[in-house]
Amino acid sequence: MIETRGKMAKLSSIQKNLFRQELVKKYRIKRSSLKKKLMKKDLSIEERLILQSKLNELPRNSSHIRVRNRCILTGRTRGTYRKFGLSRIKLRELSLSGSLPGVIKSSW
Repeated sequence: MIETRGKMAKLSSIQKNLFRQELVKKYRIKRSSLKKKLMKKDLSIEERLILQSKLNELPRNSSHIRVRNRCILTGRTRGTYRKFGLSRIKLRELSLSGSLPGVIKSSW
């Protein structure tokens, strides 16, 4: 197991984010189909309002916008690299120790 030095994020905030990710997966198809139907220009205002109310009935946390990028190891939200899923601090520690394959220290 990789050693984690420093502070970790609150476990409740990490769990909340994981719950949101699950909801996004669950409602992805339904949400996208409603959005596509809403974007059609030939709909009447009444039909549009019905579709919008159906979209509003879905849970707020099922929107992909509400998911936060977090470090896999520490849960840190800021300075997280998407490619690795790690915060800048952990990325530096692991790359200097040689734990990340293919990542080398640059010099010029």
